[in-house]
Amino acid sequence: MPWVEPKPRPSPEQKPKLTKQDSATGPEWYQKSEESESEGNQPPLGPLASPRPPETPGTPALERDDAPLPEGDDASPRPSVLDDAPRLRLELDDAPLPEEETPEPRAICKHRHRCHTDCLEAPLSRAFQWLGWQVGAHPWIFLLAPLMLTAALGTGFLYLPEKEEEDLEEQYTPVGGPAKAERRFVQGHFTTNDSYRFSASRRSTEANFASLLVVSYSDSLLDPATFAEVSKLDGAVQDLRVALEDGSQIQYQQVCARYRALCVRPNPLLYAWQMDKTLNLSSISFPIYSHGGHPLYLTGFFGGRILGGSLGMDHLLLRAKAMRLLYYLKTEDREDSVQSKQWLTHFLDQFTNITNTLALKKIEVVHFTSLSRQLEFQATSMTVIPVFHLAYVLIILFAVTSCFRFDCIRNKMCVAAFGVISAFLAVVSGFGLLLHIGVPFVIIVANSPFLILGVGVDDMFIMISAWHKTRLADDIPERMSNVYSKVAVSITITTITNILAFYTGVMSSFRSVQCFCIYTGTTLLFCYFYSITCFGAFMALDGKREVVCLRWLKKADPKWSSFKKFCCFPFGSVPDEHGTDVHPMNLFFRDYFGPFLTSSESKYFVVFIYVLYIISSIYGCFHVQEGLDLRNLASDDSYITPYFNVEEDYFSDYGPRVMVIVTKKVDYWNEDVRQKLENCIKIFEKNVYVDKNLTEFWLDAYVQYLKGNGQDPNDKNTFMNNIPDFLSNFPNFQHDINISSSNEIISSRGFIQTTDVSSSTKKKIMLF
Repeated sequence: MPWVEPKPRPSPEQKPKLTKQDSATGPEWYQKSEESESEGNQPPLGPLASPRPPETPGTPALERDDAPLPEGDDASPRPSVLDDAPRLRLELDDAPLPEEETPEPRAICKHRHRCHTDCLEAPLSRAFQWLGWQVGAHPWIFLLAPLMLTAALGTGFLYLPEKEEEDLEEQYTPVGGPAKAERRFVQGHFTTNDSYRFSASRRSTEANFASLLVVSYSDSLLDPATFAEVSKLDGAVQDLRVALEDGSQIQYQQVCARYRALCVRPNPLLYAWQMDKTLNLSSISFPIYSHGGHPLYLTGFFGGRILGGSLGMDHLLLRAKAMRLLYYLKTEDREDSVQSKQWLTHFLDQFTNITNTLALKKIEVVHFTSLSRQLEFQATSMTVIPVFHLAYVLIILFAVTSCFRFDCIRNKMCVAAFGVISAFLAVVSGFGLLLHIGVPFVIIVANSPFLILGVGVDDMFIMISAWHKTRLADDIPERMSNVYSKVAVSITITTITNILAFYTGVMSSFRSVQCFCIYTGTTLLFCYFYSITCFGAFMALDGKREVVCLRWLKKADPKWSSFKKFCCFPFGSVPDEHGTDVHPMNLFFRDYFGPFLTSSESKYFVVFIYVLYIISSIYGCFHVQEGLDLRNLASDDSYITPYFNVEEDYFSDYGPRVMVIVTKKVDYWNEDVRQKLENCIKIFEKNVYVDKNLTEFWLDAYVQYLKGNGQDPNDKNTFMNNIPDFLSNFPNFQHDINISSSNEIISSRGFIQTTDVSSSTKKKIMLF
């Protein structure tokens, strides 16, 4: 209905007196119109918004705008509609206004062309208003139904894997990473044999192993006394035996990886000294030492080196501060792998006893195994459980303290505690549902309840704050309706954004991140659902407690009046049931922090701090360290931390050996093809992170072998027919050539040695 532009307001001495009914109507109309505007509806019609009624003989007519005003001091005040005219009805008859009567009033129709921006807020508030009414009217239904749902979904924890080992590589490496495709190619074209010809660099997957890093207390361990102590340690490790339930034992010699008939030696130079105690340790060349006509590759076995003069392509090893002992175990066969892991577990359990028994005086020893990452990661996750309990206790204490009131009626300590419990119920329901479905439960998912707890408590505080703004005099359904209509947009929008953010993480290429996001997003959805049902129902029941408590306190009982006041209101009087509660924190932000922040000096200071924040953030982005440090995955007191510290200090100069694979059939007997392959290897050797003196390629050795025997490497038949004899004399290359049944070389590989690639950034530069 159009709004009629009002007439000019009369002067104070001419201001008409409103009736008792008018004075009550005005503020009420203003209040209702304001609420309607917030909901996107048209305000109710007031007295001044009604059209003029037709003039009748018994009713005084409204004055026209252009009527002359009386002049002089004796002029009586102009009659007012509110003084003499009868009260206009809000709803008029549909009879048309006579044409000869009052002219058509001037109207402002702004609301017809108004742009509505509450298309989401208004319907959401109305829906929550209805839901709040239902929760307030039937609280027990909305309380017990989520509890029963939690009990049903909680049975999914029966499917929680307990002893199943998590594949860290599968969970924490990209699903479609090129390294996995390259590994599949290697596994399909090259074979290995850890029971007869084991070679760690030729394996495409990590073998079972135990590693010891020995650090000398002196400047160098290259002396017979220190080697004797290291030899005792080596003997104690190899003497370990695992006793099984059936009475049998697993010895190191049963599970060790072998090269020909012997176990792979943990340190080639140590084994040479054990075989010949007269070996001169002061004349060792590095990185390759020739002993009895056989080269010993010492890269990765000695750290903290000081090299002397050049000995051909090698250098004299003057000092070495640290030594590595590597015990490789069988991995290929499933039964052998199980026994190897049992031996490694026994090794980890007995290592402290071994070092204490030996009473080592010249060396310090740290240890690590192929199982250590898995075991320490799981152990770290298990330490989260007591912290998780502590977090819930602290959050409950914080919530109870925040919602405490000296007013026993509006005190919400129990409601706050139940809000934390409802977040816990959401965790049980969300995790149970996904375990029923079969979503993998990875280790990092155990950390998500901390995040879920924070979000759930946020919604609880918002709802309690809205409850305090309702009046005690209103009935429970009406109060719940007001609460839900006020919190609808805030908790819904924040929950939707949080859930969408986590479900977006499902597109990650890491399976562990996918599982974490699925569990967290689903549990946040349950947290939202329980906040508007279970927690709201408990808040409605607590509202009934408020009513009962207020009635009891207002009873005329002189005998107990002082006791009631002392126990329930030690610092104040009974609250006004028609008023609302204001938290002291709200008063602080309204009366102190808000004015302080809006002052000119504060604005300049905030802008200055924000500029510093942006500058520091940009600076930090350029100094982000890529890669994963395994020390961060374990607890601070884990045994792997000192191991990686020693490895970083003494063994970071030589990195892994990298395979260079020829994936297609080529004419290796063609000199031009061999030249192209040689140029390709030289390109790799020009990399600053590659040691060209340690390159290993079967083709170079084979060509020299043919030329040494006076044969032509450019002849196809000669080239192909002499390969078996070459491999029998150089068995190390046996697994580097893939020859088909039609006597064709399908693929082959060589190896280059990387150096100084201790950081992830250097590894990335080396690869690209």
